[in-house]
Amino acid sequence: MTATEATVSDQGGEPVQDRRAKLRQLIRYTMVGGSGVALDLATFFLLYNALGLHEQIANAISTSLGITNNFVLNALFTFDRRDRLLVRFLRFYAVGMTGIALTYVLFRIFSDWLGVDPNLVKAGSLPLVLALQFVLNKKWSFA
Repeated sequence: MTATEATVSDQGGEPVQDRRAKLRQLIRYTMVGGSGVALDLATFFLLYNALGLHEQIANAISTSLGITNNFVLNALFTFDRRDRLLVRFLRFYAVGMTGIALTYVLFRIFSDWLGVDPNLVKAGSLPLVLALQFVLNKKWSFA
């Protein structure tokens, strides 16, 4: 087998290097997202539990902090894009708003209608929001 043959996968001919690069990018995105999630959750818990803000207001503030954190780190480390930062930030924030909207709907359904603790709803919403936002950010914000 030649070096060229070794870099091509058996699945559709995509080079192994490309798959590995995509995997590294997803891992970096997830790690950056973890820092944003930690900031988001800590801020939400503080604002909602300690300061008594309404869950939707606490969510909007905490998510905005997480979005800003994630944009900076993703621009530097995940997607390595430093051009058109204002446009990219506005797109990234718009994608972040989809997370706020999705979480809003989940709060309405699970907290307001079904009585689930908002802390659990917020924590439970994160994997779904992460997956949606990765796809949108990769295809639009950092394309």
